Amino acid sequence: MKTPEPLADARFFSHEAMKTTFHLRIRGEDEAESRSMARECFERIDFLESRLSRFVDGSDISRINRMQAGETLYISESCHQCLLLGLDALVRTGGLFDITLGRRIQHQKENEDGPPPPLMGRLTIHPDTPAVTCEEPGREMDLGGLGKGFALDEIHQLLVSWGARDGLLCAGASSMLAFGPQAWPVDLTGSRENLRIYLENSALSASGTGIQGAHIVHPAGHEAMPASPCTRIWVSASTAAMAEIWSTALMLLDPGELPEIVTQIDELAAVYVERDGVVSQLR
Repeated sequence: MKTPEPLADARFFSHEAMKTTFHLRIRGEDEAESRSMARECFERIDFLESRLSRFVDGSDISRINRMQAGETLYISESCHQCLLLGLDALVRTGGLFDITLGRRIQHQKENEDGPPPPLMGRLTIHPDTPAVTCEEPGREMDLGGLGKGFALDEIHQLLVSWGARDGLLCAGASSMLAFGPQAWPVDLTGSRENLRIYLENSALSASGTGIQGAHIVHPAGHEAMPASPCTRIWVSASTAAMAEIWSTALMLLDPGELPEIVTQIDELAAVYVERDGVVSQLR
């Protein structure tokens, strides 16, 4: 998905982090104020990456992934809140969205031989204290899109606290968050036809075979992946984290059940799918 360029009335800033490019478009503020806003947002994103990325040595997630049985690790409040979102998502999606599939994700991304690694180990996320206990080693966390969505929600709150009135925040091509009185035009790109929508005070996330290829892993293993005719799914929700969660989970559902299921999920504002290169609205 992409926004039309140029947007002459918006100030534009970009920043590399979390293995993607974050874009900020801010309308209605002078240049000096906008630059100060963007600087603080990017500092916050860098901080979150230092805590949430499994690839950053010394991050909360990388330390969790090295824990041994019986150990308890105290983590940052930001990481704790993100993990609680992941735990809630596991329940909401009936187990389809699982942040402890790091070993299976690595196996799939690296095209390793053999069946996916068995799901072993047990981690406990303490609900009221920013801490994680390893009951049994074997699980590895990979926040994936949840980390990027969480970051967009965080910088949205920062911008609101600054008094920003209108903006569009993007984490690469997979997640967007719009706020303010004006709708932002967004193109959902199919291989044959596109669909233009207008995003207003909501988030939009995409998952599919064209977004990072083999990043979607089914908790039950490769053999459980449905042969979905949907090459991409976009989900609009109130927060970027929620949109990221459901765009991933819906890709793992039986395609025949998808139209009925999406009508039953209250968190979804809209759902779009690409079939045979054409993008259409499902809800």
